[in-house]
Amino acid sequence: MTVKQISVFVTNMTGGLAEVSGVLGSSGVDIRALSIADTKDFGILRIIVDAPDKAVSALTGSGYIVKVTEVLAVPIKDAPGGLSEVLTVLAEAGIFIEYLYAFATRTNAQDAYVVLRVPDNEEAEKALTSKGIKLLAPEEIYNI
Repeated sequence: MTVKQISVFVTNMTGGLAEVSGVLGSSGVDIRALSIADTKDFGILRIIVDAPDKAVSALTGSGYIVKVTEVLAVPIKDAPGGLSEVLTVLAEAGIFIEYLYAFATRTNAQDAYVVLRVPDNEEAEKALTSKGIKLLAPEEIYNI
């Protein structure tokens, strides 16, 4: 069970992120989670939004280079060791994690959430679910 993550290439300049968030906001798209990795000249903004197709349309229509990637979203215990439990399962299964980012919400104070990019989503899903770790369905994370 995967979730659509949108990667947006953003020029490193004052106001660059404000422009992207403005495009999304004026299109009625709400950001659920984000991460940014940067180089000297540009950044890659990775976002989970409530309406991925609408976001892609708005961003490409505004001239942004956008890529959609299928990632996993996993609820974790919002307590010491919560993240370690999930990462240990993947490590024991020999699954490499390309990157991850996490976030918490006010709606469920017991859980936080982690977004994972791995080479093989199906393999990671099998490893996690075999240990009783639930993955979020797209509508669950889009509606947080």
